Amino acid sequence: MAHTLPTEKTPLNIAVLTVSDTRDYDSDSSGQYLVDALTAEGHRLAERALLKDNVYDIRAQVSNWIVRADVHVVLITGGTGFTDRDSTPEAIKPLLDKEVAGFGEMFRQLSWQEIGTSTIQSRALAGLANKTLIACLPGSTGACRTGWSQLLQPQLDARQGPCNFVGHLVR
Repeated sequence: MAHTLPTEKTPLNIAVLTVSDTRDYDSDSSGQYLVDALTAEGHRLAERALLKDNVYDIRAQVSNWIVRADVHVVLITGGTGFTDRDSTPEAIKPLLDKEVAGFGEMFRQLSWQEIGTSTIQSRALAGLANKTLIACLPGSTGACRTGWSQLLQPQLDARQGPCNFVGHLVR
């Protein structure tokens, strides 16, 4: 039996979290890029937050979003590197029901074309928690552009075949 894809786009509610010790909303070009990109695709911004890099603050904010039935996706930018303060993966991994291993692998493969071997220092990751997709991207606007346009945007479109995340997210 063939799986039939919808012909209409399904708008999703997406929360955006920027993790940074130095940025504020005025200087947060990465978070703003994600907001602009998701709304341009017809999705809705559920909420936006900016937090300093603290594993427990990050985990608390994302936990509050994943318990809400009206939040389908959480996009996080920042805190995925190797400095002592980078703690986004450590904050998010315990929350995940299933990790999307291919996300980090594909992100690094795509980034290789843009930044070469520096991509090995990216700990980009994604997973599902309580029927919510969580995607963690590096803090640069270029990395957010790559992650959104080449991975997330197609997978958040119900018309993308042979599969996409939309059916896993809408409760």
